[in-house]
Amino acid sequence: MAQKHHWAWPQFVGPSMSKSQLKIHYQQEYAVYVRDFPVFLARIHGHNPPLEVRKMLAENIYEEDTGMLSLGTSHPELFMRMMEGLGFRLREFENIQLLPATRRYRAWLDRISSSSDWVLAAAVLTIFVEGSVNDRQELLHPVKSKAPLHIYEKIKYHPLVQYQGVSPQAMDLIRAHQMVEAGHRHDAYAMVVHYAGTRSHQEEILGAIKKALNLWLRYRDGVARACGLTKNESGIR
Repeated sequence: MAQKHHWAWPQFVGPSMSKSQLKIHYQQEYAVYVRDFPVFLARIHGHNPPLEVRKMLAENIYEEDTGMLSLGTSHPELFMRMMEGLGFRLREFENIQLLPATRRYRAWLDRISSSSDWVLAAAVLTIFVEGSVNDRQELLHPVKSKAPLHIYEKIKYHPLVQYQGVSPQAMDLIRAHQMVEAGHRHDAYAMVVHYAGTRSHQEEILGAIKKALNLWLRYRDGVARACGLTKNESGIR
């Protein structure tokens, strides 16, 4: 997870990105996983893992599809409210044409989420896809729910608010994440680590996450190219 960082990310969250570039980025994000993330989780749940795992997955699915553990609106809907705050129309996120590398990454997520090995699927979807380069720090310093002041500052200094003029009122997706995602991170690692029993199984899981990382990096490369970004020797242009 410490390698889940793409060279173009500082540019995407910087002041120089145009609305048209951000539209490409967010359209691909929405189509590749945001819209259907609860479906991925439901596939894992459908493979009938142990009860404690089903409970953790069910809570995550419930929040993703209803938002009833946070703000009462599904996360895909909150994402679209954020896009409206950017000035995009809902119809611009229908029938999105996936870039080639996006299509390959999405195909992998569909395939792995349908795997009969639920631990493998959970590792890729709940650890890799939901997680970030900050996972280690979040696990070392567990916080079940973020304080209101922390959430306020997270919104206030978010790049979309700072550089794109998005109203903080349109940022409920970020609020919801701050309210519930810390607990989901710990649940994800707990269920995978607990049920990754044998050495060979652990190696298989690690291999799946490495493959997800490689496909994700290629996917992000494709989005960066579509946005006209280039990589220089220092890593960012």
